[in-house]
Amino acid sequence: MNHSSSPAAIANPRCEYMTNPLGIDILCPRLSWEIISPVRGTMQTAYQVLVSTSETDFEKSNIVWDSGKIASDRSICCEYAGKPLESRNRYYWIVRIWDEMDCVSSFSHKAFFEMGLLQKEDWVAEWIEPTDQKIFLENVISADQADSGVEQTGADLLNVNNEGIAPPEERLNPCKLARREFCVKNIVKRARVYATAHGIYNVECNGKKVGRQEFAPGFTSYNQYLLYQTYDVTDMIQPGVNAIGAVIADGWYAGRVGFMGDNCQYGNKLALLLQLEIEYDDGSTQTICSDEKFVTSDGPLVYSDIFIGERYDARLEKPGWSMPNYEDTGWKPVQKADYGFDNLHAQYGESVEVVDELVPQQIIITPKGETIVDLGQNIAGRMRMKVSGKPGTVIRLEHTEVLNREGNFINNILGRNKDQTDVYILSGNGEEIYEPQFTFHGFRYVKITGYPGEVKLNNFRGVVLSSNMKRTGLFECSDERLNKLAKNIFWSQRANMFSIPTDCPQRERAGWTGDIQVFSPTAAFNMDVHAFLTRWLHNVWADQLPDGEVPMVVPYIDAYKTLAKVVGSDTSAGWGDACIIVPWALYNAYGDRQILEQSYDSMVKWVEYIRKTSETEIPDNLTGEMTPQRAEWQKYLWNTGFHYGDWLIPSLSMSKDGKDVDMFKSAMATKALVPTCFYAYATELMEQISNLLGKPQQAHSYAKLNQKVRAAFSSEYLHEDGSFTADFQGIYVLALRMRMVPEEMRSKVFAHLLKLIEQNDGKLDVGFLSVPFFLDELCRNGRLDLAMDMIYKTECPSWLYEVEKGATTMWEAWQAILPDGTVTSVSYNHYAFGCVGDWLYRNLAGLDKDLPGYKHIVIKPEPSAHMTYASAKYHSIYGNIVSEWKMLAGIFYLKVTVPPNTTARVYLPGKGLDGVAECSEIRKPITDCTEISDIRCENGKTSFEVQSGSYEFESFISKML
Repeated sequence: MNHSSSPAAIANPRCEYMTNPLGIDILCPRLSWEIISPVRGTMQTAYQVLVSTSETDFEKSNIVWDSGKIASDRSICCEYAGKPLESRNRYYWIVRIWDEMDCVSSFSHKAFFEMGLLQKEDWVAEWIEPTDQKIFLENVISADQADSGVEQTGADLLNVNNEGIAPPEERLNPCKLARREFCVKNIVKRARVYATAHGIYNVECNGKKVGRQEFAPGFTSYNQYLLYQTYDVTDMIQPGVNAIGAVIADGWYAGRVGFMGDNCQYGNKLALLLQLEIEYDDGSTQTICSDEKFVTSDGPLVYSDIFIGERYDARLEKPGWSMPNYEDTGWKPVQKADYGFDNLHAQYGESVEVVDELVPQQIIITPKGETIVDLGQNIAGRMRMKVSGKPGTVIRLEHTEVLNREGNFINNILGRNKDQTDVYILSGNGEEIYEPQFTFHGFRYVKITGYPGEVKLNNFRGVVLSSNMKRTGLFECSDERLNKLAKNIFWSQRANMFSIPTDCPQRERAGWTGDIQVFSPTAAFNMDVHAFLTRWLHNVWADQLPDGEVPMVVPYIDAYKTLAKVVGSDTSAGWGDACIIVPWALYNAYGDRQILEQSYDSMVKWVEYIRKTSETEIPDNLTGEMTPQRAEWQKYLWNTGFHYGDWLIPSLSMSKDGKDVDMFKSAMATKALVPTCFYAYATELMEQISNLLGKPQQAHSYAKLNQKVRAAFSSEYLHEDGSFTADFQGIYVLALRMRMVPEEMRSKVFAHLLKLIEQNDGKLDVGFLSVPFFLDELCRNGRLDLAMDMIYKTECPSWLYEVEKGATTMWEAWQAILPDGTVTSVSYNHYAFGCVGDWLYRNLAGLDKDLPGYKHIVIKPEPSAHMTYASAKYHSIYGNIVSEWKMLAGIFYLKVTVPPNTTARVYLPGKGLDGVAECSEIRKPITDCTEISDIRCENGKTSFEVQSGSYEFESFISKML
């Protein structure tokens, strides 16, 4: 074995996309690492992983896996293949690599992963419930009304308000405190808490909160996929008497959730499962469990609801309740419950945490005389307040995203239980600090009522909450409006990646599948979303219906099952397709085949559902002659039932004066054609995925089905002049992207798309499902110039229109604020139309991939007369990638960084071999650079292959521009 030293070093070791995860239950976890090297062209040719039960000793007696030298360039998702992993054990691991010269690196620094409770038998705790709960189901719409479906529409339900409903303090329930004490007699070596709840909870030990997690256990399909969390409390345990407790709130389990704001989605009783395990220095152990030794009480949280908000009465505080020797006489007993452990899984992926704090920008006194704190940024989170005053003083904090045209406070979110209001009642004990615990809001502005004295900026802080994923991407350019657009996209992603990928952080906060499927490529640029979205996909698989339908919302809570009865469907084309499109996006961004393998059965069931539906259902309103050929084509058209279609086409969803709003109009106008486009897209992807997974027979079957679907579509809907029966921009975009027209008709179809754009004064008119492909289809068909014009449009509807109207996040509707300043009642924090972020990275800055996971990178910037500079920086699974260009005096300058263990193809604009490179600090023509190979000249660009490293290039392109 060659042991000559390599200059390469190992960085960022991860297990299952997480750094040192605590409490996992994956029996063969996968390990990844990055390589850092000062030498250009460093490639891994082999690796060795050692896994030990000892942090300091990697001797043979402690090794549970020595991979040996494995000849492979694989540095991502290398699966553990050692001795069986055991519950509770912490495993330390190191890795080294051999490079292309067969020189070996030093071992990496130690990383670890710790196992959770792998067997049901590991749980000795019992589920416990408070005995005095009074959570009652509030029916917003009766089952009979839902079943009728005749007079109720989604729009009708949205307008349900709080009239005639008792105030929250009269119908909501207090959050519950639960506690017990225990005695520690020896020196503690290690202590862990394993906990979860029906509801959301915080654990406290000896007066301090345990962990950084907020809103644990998170929003999941509780009945089938409930996560438990693992906490290291070693340093919190003290000699002698200790206390442990928990605060439990309704959360997603029993609180108000979803479109109609109804409660009790999974149950009407809060419950706690908690197991504290202590290991002493002498090897003995002690286990403290949730059992009948716990007692419960109400506390200062009169209620705390995710939607409505929180009411906190500081006069009811119980100081020291989670401390030892607290007098808990009068606290009530708990009762045991038998929920079992079959649905328990260890926490996977990032939890919700405080990720930022914002200093408000200004205090506003509105024309109506109201006092408003302006954060200057729309967020998902809460407001922290500092205050002093008399006991019993009541302060109200009402949250909203926008002010109306006159500058007054409005609640822009319609619907029942959408109060977004926190109430704090002072204790009068000097300076008090209030920050809600179990609610969050989507807001920029907070109306303050009842505050004693002057409202000052330094007494308030905006607390930003999100699933704490690492930021991986940054786009910047010479146009500050586009920079603002990129920031708005990021802030909407941050606000809506809250335990699950949500549609909005205020009205629904639900896992709409259509939103994340269009946004997932952009999401993967901005943040490391692999573990987060994989966790959500577990819910997709759990909630998929027996006939293969993937619900429109996941987790599929009861609120949306009621909505499904109203619209007549549990799913929709382009929404249910998330079960294929999201795993495909993850595979492409991270190069992880396993997510395709795990998702494959779900994908197959989904396509089979579409196939059966198409074969057996014929539209009631079918017109024209039914020839045998046409009857045969009908079997391949998915054109029945309810679908959201190309949702929220601006010309259909809202009139220009904003008075006529009908979000369902674009669904009705496009639902006949859009589903078949996605039927074709699903079978196209399934052919590729089946081939990747070594399933050639299935791939062939999907390819044949795809051909028939596309042929049926063009036969039924395409006219000879290149137009479609549904004459909307988005239909042409989808038809082109999904190859729904014969090759000889593509130019006519594209010409018709251009005609529609021209008739719309050169502006877009596309909805949710077509917008991800809109600019790419213009570019693919030779109209990069038009795509550039579109991204720079400032008239409504356009991306920069929102920016120029002061948006700090992405809007749900293109025309949420009308040109005359009228503010409409929609969400101002929806990331779906922010899917253009993917295009900004790939086209304007030119950072793209040719192989999944960026194993082979493409650097292909598209300079434009609109800008002089653009940059994309992306921390890929292999390391940092940079594509940064600028134009100066007719010279194009390009900086490129390619991480070790990858290669790239670079495209320089300009004709001929006049490019110059700085390689190894020496300026010379690219034809003379040994690090550069396979030089080609085509389509006005010079391209070449480069090895890993950092480069600077120049190209004279003044004539081209």
